[in-house]
Amino acid sequence: MEANAKTRRLIPVPKWNDYHLWPPVGGLRHLIFYANTNGFDKVIRRAGRRVLIDEQAFFEWMDEQNQSDKQNTTL
Repeated sequence: MEANAKTRRLIPVPKWNDYHLWPPVGGLRHLIFYANTNGFDKVIRRAGRRVLIDEQAFFEWMDEQNQSDKQNTTL
């Protein structure tokens, strides 16, 4: 593996708040439930029954949401 290769942290949903204060686990579960309609499917990884959050993808998804909100308000 290259020295500058990005490492991804996959965080289990129940452990998310050990690393980040927001969103709470209940909010994450809501996003996961509607993942097919809100684009959150880019963020979740599944390993059997376990649901993991790709931390880097989560923040990229947040940036996309903020960009689309800004574009919608300027129309």
